Amino acid sequence: MGLARVYYGWVIVAALSVTETVTWGIIYYGFPVFLGSMEQDLGASRVAVTGAFSVGMGAAALLAIPVGRWLDRHGPRGVMTAGSCLAVVLTFLWARVGSLPALYALWLLMGVAMAATLYEPAFAAVVGWFRTRHRDRALLTVTLVAGLASTIFMPLEAWLLVRQGWRAAVVTLAVVLAVVTVPIHALVLRAPRPEPVARDGRPAAPPTGVSLAAARRTVVFWVLTIAFVVSNFATISVTVHLIPYLAARGWSVTTAAAAVGWIGAMQLPGRVFFAPVAAWVGHRWVTAAVFLAQGLALAQLALVAQLPSLVPMIVMLGASNGMSTLARASTTAELFGARHYGAIAGAVALGANGARAVGPVGASLLFVLLGAYERVFWLLAGALALVAVGVAAIEARGAGGEGPA
Repeated sequence: MGLARVYYGWVIVAALSVTETVTWGIIYYGFPVFLGSMEQDLGASRVAVTGAFSVGMGAAALLAIPVGRWLDRHGPRGVMTAGSCLAVVLTFLWARVGSLPALYALWLLMGVAMAATLYEPAFAAVVGWFRTRHRDRALLTVTLVAGLASTIFMPLEAWLLVRQGWRAAVVTLAVVLAVVTVPIHALVLRAPRPEPVARDGRPAAPPTGVSLAAARRTVVFWVLTIAFVVSNFATISVTVHLIPYLAARGWSVTTAAAAVGWIGAMQLPGRVFFAPVAAWVGHRWVTAAVFLAQGLALAQLALVAQLPSLVPMIVMLGASNGMSTLARASTTAELFGARHYGAIAGAVALGANGARAVGPVGASLLFVLLGAYERVFWLLAGALALVAVGVAAIEARGAGGEGPA
């Protein structure tokens, strides 16, 4: 098959696989690498500095719906190119930030860039090109490659930190961000509408699906939204609090840190299995199973003092976390269609990403309120089990993107 006959949607997938890896690697995973150096340079506490990152995540969540509406109307090129340009400028400014208020202001604006460049707009672009056929495979490809962002960039950023200092390292990363993401978004991305063409050359049917207003009037929308809020809150809470929790129960810090790393690594095989499992049992059932698996993993975490090994928890939580990313994108498209996918996915992301922003602080407050991490994990495990039952119980149909019954 010649290059000219390759469906352009796969070019979009390849482009987004590269830009998502670079953007996640620099904007999202760079912050924790430079956290200690920023604390020392700004003379601020870890809580104060990490608060800036939470502000950015919160801003990204709030902008998910308007960005999604723009994507539905105009396609991904404009918003993702502008988002990359803004991210480049802000990354250069990040290297020059000299005070805590300036850091907060910068990361508030960085939230705008994240809303325009991370998974939500990328998924909207993919769903636009792959209405049903090969959609799960296309989403899988993007998330598999981008799932290596921390593996690639965190060691690179640590190496740059040692050799250049954090400010010069951030400048280097800003150059990489500019050289890679801006031209790809500007030159490669295209809107799949208004006249998409099927792979066999025949005109494709116009995208179908319900509007955001109609989706909000359904039970399935609210069940899914609440479920992903609980899921993201639980997973980010574990990521942030797992090391101190295990260290307090006799595990070495090295082992605890390795557990966090392996949870991240297990996301990749989880994503590989998502598409065939979803094709076998259906998106709704596999999404419910993801939440149940997360709940069972947190229950194991609460019982860690009585268990001989962390391995089952690591495998179960990592694989289910990896599946959850794909489940949010593909199940939303399956149930509500492609026509207004950006706006609907943005509305779901508003809660899900908002939970990611408040999760670390929220889990700390739960720890203070309940008095023990075990009780926090039991509470989150129970909540995940409840939302799993809720997703399994909903009656919906996604025939051809027609939307929920």
